[in-house]
Amino acid sequence: MMGVPPIRCRLSRSLALQDVPTAAPTIAEVARLAGVSTATVSRALAQPDKVKARTRERVLDAVKAIGFIPNAQARNLRLQATRTVILLVRDISNPFYLEIYKGVEEAAIDAGYKVLMGDARDDDERILRYVDMVRERHADGLILMVGRFPEALAKRSRLPPIVVALEMLPGLNLPTVKVDNHAAARAAVAHLARLGHRRIAHIAGPMPDPMSLDRRDGYLAGLADAGIPADPDLVVEGDFGLAAGRAAIRTLDARGVDYTAIFAASDQMAVGAMGELRARGRNVPDDVSVVGFDDIVLAEAVEPQLTTIHQPRREIGQAAMKLLIEQLSGGGAPPDLVLPTRLVERGSAAAPPKRTDRTR
Repeated sequence: MMGVPPIRCRLSRSLALQDVPTAAPTIAEVARLAGVSTATVSRALAQPDKVKARTRERVLDAVKAIGFIPNAQARNLRLQATRTVILLVRDISNPFYLEIYKGVEEAAIDAGYKVLMGDARDDDERILRYVDMVRERHADGLILMVGRFPEALAKRSRLPPIVVALEMLPGLNLPTVKVDNHAAARAAVAHLARLGHRRIAHIAGPMPDPMSLDRRDGYLAGLADAGIPADPDLVVEGDFGLAAGRAAIRTLDARGVDYTAIFAASDQMAVGAMGELRARGRNVPDDVSVVGFDDIVLAEAVEPQLTTIHQPRREIGQAAMKLLIEQLSGGGAPPDLVLPTRLVERGSAAAPPKRTDRTR
């Protein structure tokens, strides 16, 4: 896991333990030691996200120095906070998560938290261990970016503070930041249809992952919108990775199906597909157009640059962290947040070749 050092402000020498009064501490003494008002002390304990990070740290250091114990049990628990959250992702090697991490980190630092990044590896036991880290107070909360939720966790009557980002975990009432995957996939297919394509293949994500299903269903809806019959032989399942994109082209060609365009459920699969097409002597976009999903850095690094669905990943990370802070501050779970996507047109999609009945 990767850690981000927290911003901390230590108390001055005047707040050394030998200077702390021995009588029962009061909120006024906390305020005096921290150099703030009693109202600021109350706010720092009850609504820490409403107080500047340096001020909050001075208050917490003063509280610890004199042993002040707030009356409310919730505040008492808050004093035990680690000021650490975990961002748990499907695959830590996937560059897709870098911008999301940046967004989480920005919002976390502003609120006085540090961020650890965990790798789920599609492993229920690993997910359970990370959740238990929060339950055992090694971290305060968890941002989940995994496509599954272990059944053992789903059955628990109480869960620690959790926010879901970009994933779909049906049956769990957890605050979620997401995009409309169905509408975005539909828009990608509509773009290819407007260019004149009728044989549009889809490299799907892993099934029955809800996000993969949503994008697959959006693909099918886009075909229906354009009056294009669906052909199950044009759909190949992948795992969002580069190798899956290459394998999908081999599978499509082995099936002997004709296609002039591909919509891939991730940029990595799209780029992998482009590489395999090139290796087989086919040009993108002259022979086959390719559209991806995510708009990662790789989309602009390939030649031709990839037309894709842009997800506002940094904003997604910021929003997820803010939802988690709201939970940690005792606020109620807010409604799900749906952030907008957009189609970014680059060089990998064009009108289909005049002859579309070539044998592959």
